[in-house]
Amino acid sequence: MNIFAENKKTVVKEYLSFIGTKEFPCIAAKAALARQQVKCMVAGNMACPNEDAGILQFLYEFVDEYRNSKDFYHSAAIIFSGPLINSEEMFDALLWQRLQALQVFDVENYYYDDRVESDTSSPKFSFSIKEEAFYIIGLHPASSRHSRQFKYPVLVFNPHEQFEQLRATTKYDVMKNAVRKRDIAFSGSVNPMLQDFGKASEVYQYSGRKYEDSWQCPLKITHAETKHNPST
Repeated sequence: MNIFAENKKTVVKEYLSFIGTKEFPCIAAKAALARQQVKCMVAGNMACPNEDAGILQFLYEFVDEYRNSKDFYHSAAIIFSGPLINSEEMFDALLWQRLQALQVFDVENYYYDDRVESDTSSPKFSFSIKEEAFYIIGLHPASSRHSRQFKYPVLVFNPHEQFEQLRATTKYDVMKNAVRKRDIAFSGSVNPMLQDFGKASEVYQYSGRKYEDSWQCPLKITHAETKHNPST
């Protein structure tokens, strides 16, 4: 399947239709869709670094737009042309490759978001681009989670601060419980890797793969030291 043989607008429409289905469990994604605040980029092969600079520029522009908006619920999706993902392990490896490449570029111009921690083993870790923390969700056709089974590999970047703002209100627990109930109905169970921020590192949730206890995140953060956020 070659994404470039299709109209890119059609691919984006397919993704938006996917998250817009009645059964899709993520209420925040649906809210962003309803507000037309889901930004999409159709990229090349996920295994290839050729578009890393373009992906980073897309995310930088998304950060600027998000910061300048008074509205809530924003999301950015990178939809890749391939490769054909045939296992969760394959997608997992490519996810960390792309995130590693993006952070290598980002470190040339920006510090880490000091509202979160850069240590991937920390319960307060979140991935940072342009000093803006993101919670990342991976989608691909081989996912064991029905809610993550999309025809192309996708990396979804959700601003972490949105979740922090929700946590400061009564809306967060209501939304969290509703999403988990919907996920049980859609996938048959709650994601076994799912934990609230501050209880376990987000890295266990990004790809949707169920990790062994001995698994260690391969991502190496190399951003310069800041007062609140020492990196190694």
